[in-house]
Amino acid sequence: MDQQVSPRPAATEFPLARWEFIALAAALMALNALAIDIMLPGLQEIGAALGVQDENHRQFVISAYFAGMAAALLPYGPASDRFGRRAPLLFGLSLYVIAAIAAAFAPNFETLLALRFLQGVGAASTRVIAVSIVRDRFGGRAMAEIMSLIFMIFMVIPVIAPSLGQVLMYLGNWHLIFIAMGVMAMFITAWAWIRLPETQHPEDRRPFTFGAIWQAFGQVLTNRTSLFYTLASAVVFGSLFGFINSAQQIYVGIYGLGVMFPIIFACIAGMMAVSSFLNSRFVARFGMRRLSHGALIAFTLVSLVWFLWSLTGEVPLVAFVALFASAMFPFGWIGSNFNAIAMEPMGHIAGSASAVQGFVQTLGGGILGALLGQAFDGTTTPLAAGFFGFGLVSLVLVAIGERGRLFGVSAPAARPH
Repeated sequence: MDQQVSPRPAATEFPLARWEFIALAAALMALNALAIDIMLPGLQEIGAALGVQDENHRQFVISAYFAGMAAALLPYGPASDRFGRRAPLLFGLSLYVIAAIAAAFAPNFETLLALRFLQGVGAASTRVIAVSIVRDRFGGRAMAEIMSLIFMIFMVIPVIAPSLGQVLMYLGNWHLIFIAMGVMAMFITAWAWIRLPETQHPEDRRPFTFGAIWQAFGQVLTNRTSLFYTLASAVVFGSLFGFINSAQQIYVGIYGLGVMFPIIFACIAGMMAVSSFLNSRFVARFGMRRLSHGALIAFTLVSLVWFLWSLTGEVPLVAFVALFASAMFPFGWIGSNFNAIAMEPMGHIAGSASAVQGFVQTLGGGILGALLGQAFDGTTTPLAAGFFGFGLVSLVLVAIGERGRLFGVSAPAARPH
């Protein structure tokens, strides 16, 4: 059974109500989804306006963002363990806003990619610190429940962002997408600045030295549970990133959905949001491992059916949507639980741990996703093969992390104090 880890009492009463804390953490994490999903309807026009000849190269607008995010994750963790959560978070949010608005005026594709890289650097603060502030307040199944609710709200962005991007394209052009992104990030920055208190416990402050940083990273990378669940998350999220990279080419290029593309995309994201909500209801009863392990097996089996079908010819649209939705539904039971399990023994170095785990997940998942996206050949077969293969590898990594015993047989130690 998973252990229930109780959070330490804060030095003073926490000023945010539970609902506002969840909403703010979700909004911070949603900036990452916004930076990706709102772009999808505009990739074709961006490529045409900036002289990108190869259709697959338009995906670099997404890949550059992931690269910047991965590059900056490691410094934010130790910085937040030394200086607290607020200062690094507000710095990163400010950089995100500046880069987004500047991208609207990029004169060429290379400048746009550089600004997207910087936007990713800013966004890395939200990935690290959102998880850290949740771990500061909650642990074990309680953290998994909160992360599920955050992920449920977070999934509202993939539901509405592509449609919002499509509306902005109708109102003007792709430049409006970046301006809107910057304005929305401004509001979230103001919310965090005004309402979010410091959540790090004073006794968890760590010196910002190479030795202290190396020691913290070593604890993460040598903890069997943390390491292998982080690797498993990176691999399975590579399939999601691969889909995001090629979503526009699949829905518009293969199935000819045109402006209907955001609607189908939103339906899939909506199912993932429902899945996350159900996880928040079930995790206390069944445990993180039972839910996430079963979900990963279901994801892999559905992906196998999809892959085998694709080998016989192009999968019809209705069947594609049904299979893809069936594969993505378990994501709500994988991501939040895997993160909670990986963070469970790392509460005393939550910032550094979140940074290392986020770095591995983002860089590994981003590289795998980019490779999967570049493998697009006008059919869904490469994507289906990637989903199945990544699911299988992730399952092997989880089995190694659990010493071959799945479904809650083993449990990690409680967080040390």
